[in-house]
Amino acid sequence: MTASGKIVSGVRTFVADVTEGFLEITHNSFALIGLAVAFVVLTLTARPDLRQAGEAHLMDWLQSRQVALLEMPVELGAIERATASNPKDLPKEQAAVAYWLSKKYRVAPEPLSALVAEAYETGARTKIDPTLILAIMAIESSFNPFAQSSVGAQGLMQVMTRVHTDKYENFGGHFAAFDPVTNLRVGVKVLQECIARAGSVEGGLRYYVGAANLPDDGGYTAKVLAEHFRLRQVAGGRSTPLNPPATLSTQAPARTVPVVAPADAPEAAGDKLALL
Repeated sequence: MTASGKIVSGVRTFVADVTEGFLEITHNSFALIGLAVAFVVLTLTARPDLRQAGEAHLMDWLQSRQVALLEMPVELGAIERATASNPKDLPKEQAAVAYWLSKKYRVAPEPLSALVAEAYETGARTKIDPTLILAIMAIESSFNPFAQSSVGAQGLMQVMTRVHTDKYENFGGHFAAFDPVTNLRVGVKVLQECIARAGSVEGGLRYYVGAANLPDDGGYTAKVLAEHFRLRQVAGGRSTPLNPPATLSTQAPARTVPVVAPADAPEAAGDKLALL
């Protein structure tokens, strides 16, 4: 064999040995990896606490990477704080009311849908027409959950928080006045007491606005009842303009709601339960 042939043969032998060694090492490595994975799986199966801890560390790492990429905190649970729902999921009557209010007051239909659904649920529980509840919110705050009047009435239904602090205790404190659903529920409770004291919706509204002993309520009751009348038309499927003509009567028919006054209701006729 010539010298060049020996060189070629040697190179081939070297390459073959290297290839064989690489395959053997790789095979052994895969076997070790497989054993390691099997060991980890068995360990995590036998120790759920370790699995949960590992998942928590992995999620923390992924979230930290996400924060680094987005340059803002990642909070997947934030959706639970949102007061919103799909109007298409509402019953036809409620959806019609939500869309109408959305157009008139230029508020997104999703949060309005949640408020409409809550008004109907609370109204059924308290025997108060839900469209009256929504009419009060419309006149009081135009559906601004952070509204505050010059005398301190706050939230959607402009409840005097400092007067009705006790009503917020079951909701975590007076800051809940700015939670739309909580403010709605507390406002309806105040309205219920006002109607029970006055004996009628009209009289209850005068108490609600703090004008029970005044000669005039500044047109508040008429405004609420007019909006209530329009909302009842919308709920009934009738075409109702967003801006009614000036000749529209504000003496809208209203249903008197019998509500039993609470035994510990204050007797002072002049105190103001809620103010505009």
